[in-house]
Amino acid sequence: MKRTERLLALSEMLRRSGNRGCSAEKLAREFSVSVRTVKRDLDALENSGAPIWSRPGPGGGYGLTAGGSLPPVTLSPSQAVALMAAVSAASDAPYADLAAAGVRKILDVLDPRTRARADELASRVWVNAPPASSRAVRSALEEGMADQRVVRIRYTAKDGAVTTRDVEPILFASTSGRWFLVGWCRLRNGIRWFTVSSIERASLTAMACTGHTVEEVGEPPANARPVHGG
Repeated sequence: MKRTERLLALSEMLRRSGNRGCSAEKLAREFSVSVRTVKRDLDALENSGAPIWSRPGPGGGYGLTAGGSLPPVTLSPSQAVALMAAVSAASDAPYADLAAAGVRKILDVLDPRTRARADELASRVWVNAPPASSRAVRSALEEGMADQRVVRIRYTAKDGAVTTRDVEPILFASTSGRWFLVGWCRLRNGIRWFTVSSIERASLTAMACTGHTVEEVGEPPANARPVHGG
């Protein structure tokens, strides 16, 4: 049984066990592998987002939260490398760290042969990505966007003027090789585009955004599109 198939079967067995759970020893016997291999597989499932619970001690074991399951992962080596290359080349993109973590989760549940071929192919793809902006700044902007809360930024404009502004995040945009935060600037009382690399500091406030929409920004630039647009 290939590892991908075993992971799927393992998740299904955990789901069927319900609240009783299964011990690592029982799982190892079921799949004719070592306890160590089972625990490694359980770690891979958990890293992939499967809602696994564990209960230590006599009568304990592992289980899967009701309704939880792991979708099949059937990437080709080229598809896996495409994901790795895209994430590596976009280290300054919003949520890049989360994307990298997601790719690692996917790689962890590939069957060993596919993973080995993907790793070999990846060694033939080189990326010289621009340095990422401050992690603290990006974290504040990302959280503000996700939670729709006002972000307070210290911003250096093209003319060198430095201002502190409260901004309601509306969208992130990448155009001409640069990332922008587009938001409602409470200082200027209007929508503004802020170059992310020019934001020196950013902090998340407790203030909720007032509901400005993407439609207010207008059409994307000719060389930009929503990331879900394919």
